[in-house]
Amino acid sequence: MLRDFVAIDFETANQHLSSVCSVGIVVVRKGEIIDTFYSLIRPEPDYYSYFCQRVHGITSKDTEKASVFPFVWKTIQKRIDSAFPENHSIPFVAHNARFDESCLKAVFKVYQMDYPDYQFYDTLLASRRQFGHSLSNHQLHTVAAACGFDLRNHHHALADAEACAAIALYLL
Repeated sequence: MLRDFVAIDFETANQHLSSVCSVGIVVVRKGEIIDTFYSLIRPEPDYYSYFCQRVHGITSKDTEKASVFPFVWKTIQKRIDSAFPENHSIPFVAHNARFDESCLKAVFKVYQMDYPDYQFYDTLLASRRQFGHSLSNHQLHTVAAACGFDLRNHHHALADAEACAAIALYLL
């Protein structure tokens, strides 16, 4: 049973995986949420596609004064290190982890940061294994509801990370 992890969710400004414009994390230790964090991020490349804006509602005006990714990640890493001082290999959990892991790798590459070999667990895959065809789909809000979590602000990075954490605690 997975009891120590960081649930993470990114929103992107455009089709480039490196264009993260917001991040939400939920730190879970011994099965309890001990910390949450949300930040807007100035994306790279710094432009917004119409489709992405429609999904999450974030615009260039929202992120024009936001920090760039390396500064935001430094804050996130400090929070993770303080929650787990004895262990530096805490796994990440995401719903459709391929997307969030790809975003993280892409933005690390853009800013020429050394990418640690983070381990990711995927609540989407866990949902498909656990619920199979009993759900109409395996989208985050559907799976969250099936796990007893009321996702009220879908596509807000912190709300999605909170839903992911609840799903992980239920399924993993």
